[in-house]
Amino acid sequence: MPQEIERKYLVIGDDWRSLAEGRIYRQGYIPTQDKVTVRVRIIGEKGYLTIKGPTIQYSRLEFEYPIPIQDAQEMLETLCQRPFIEKIRYKIQSGSLIWEIDEFEGANKGLILAEVELSDENQEIELPTWIGEEVSHDSRYYNSNLAKHPFSEW
Repeated sequence: MPQEIERKYLVIGDDWRSLAEGRIYRQGYIPTQDKVTVRVRIIGEKGYLTIKGPTIQYSRLEFEYPIPIQDAQEMLETLCQRPFIEKIRYKIQSGSLIWEIDEFEGANKGLILAEVELSDENQEIELPTWIGEEVSHDSRYYNSNLAKHPFSEW
């Protein structure tokens, strides 16, 4: 069963910027109930549909499927709540882990988060120098909540 185990942190400083090229992401969320998330995402010229279950500790079920970009664009425009999540994602290898740094734009401009996916909830993590406070358990930082309650409104 596909499962996502993820930790999330605020990013401090700019030392990470020279370590990777960023890619533009645009994503929206289809309204659901019971803490299930349905996300439509466009990365470059590719579309994706993702369904995520509720988070327990650091884990949740995750199912992601490629979809035609035309379908992703139509879903974003007709089914997803506003505002969309707009961000530039950088992927940086540090030790044996790949960190995904999201520099948000639009209504969430000014927020920079780092996420790391793990193989086990108890996996040891060596934190790079540009990692700040952990926010894994603060639901305000979930992308689905940032779409409803943008960082600029906090």
